[in-house]
Amino acid sequence: MPIPVEGDRAEEQPIDETFVSVQGEGKLAGVPSWFVRLSGCNLRCAWCDTPYASWTPEKMTRSLDDLIAEARRASVRPAVVTGGEPLLFPRCAELCARLRSEAGMHVTVETAGTIDLDAPIDLLSASPKLSTSAPDAVAFPREHAMHEARRTNIPALRALLERQRARGAGGIGGIGGAGGADLQLKFVACAQDDLEEIEAILDALGDAAPGPSDVLLMPEGRTPQELAARAPWVVNECLSRGWRYCPRLHIVLFGNRRGT
Repeated sequence: MPIPVEGDRAEEQPIDETFVSVQGEGKLAGVPSWFVRLSGCNLRCAWCDTPYASWTPEKMTRSLDDLIAEARRASVRPAVVTGGEPLLFPRCAELCARLRSEAGMHVTVETAGTIDLDAPIDLLSASPKLSTSAPDAVAFPREHAMHEARRTNIPALRALLERQRARGAGGIGGIGGAGGADLQLKFVACAQDDLEEIEAILDALGDAAPGPSDVLLMPEGRTPQELAARAPWVVNECLSRGWRYCPRLHIVLFGNRRGT
């Protein structure tokens, strides 16, 4: 559920970090971008690469005015609103709107797709979590139960995709100046058995499911070596289905560390 912030703190957002780097994943991989990471998550993925924004969120509060001022100083057009789970926070919608209107930025929102929040998004990057994302039930019984109860929300994901498709028809800004909102459905693959679950999610989405070119398959891995080991079969699955192979460019370039 979204987390409201009231009273004097309504303008403040729980932020873990902000930085400029190249986008590491998805359709805009390699593009210099300003990142703002909201701290807090409704899931507990076993392979989470940002536990400081999910398992043990490290929060500092910053005003929307402060964030917009920093974004304008970043001298890059793309902004990536990420987490954690940014759609957990209702003021995320205002943050996105102000990044677009006041800073003139192209806004990507990275979400697990479990919360339906109406925010003005140029690129919706939804990453539904598969059963292989669950933490160990013996070592983390509470987190396992919470994660399994929340990781899939087809109605919320369908609403996000349908709204984004409607925005695209309305022609809001593309990164190259052309109109049209965009979307991508990004899956983290640990093993080939994951493919059946991905197909089941696409089937459950029905008419809201994106076309093959908007489905991205990404190998799970926290090191270049782990990514390289899984890449061959992930690439083959993309070739056979018409899906996009999704790199983790930031891992290859910088390693698994913060601020990248």
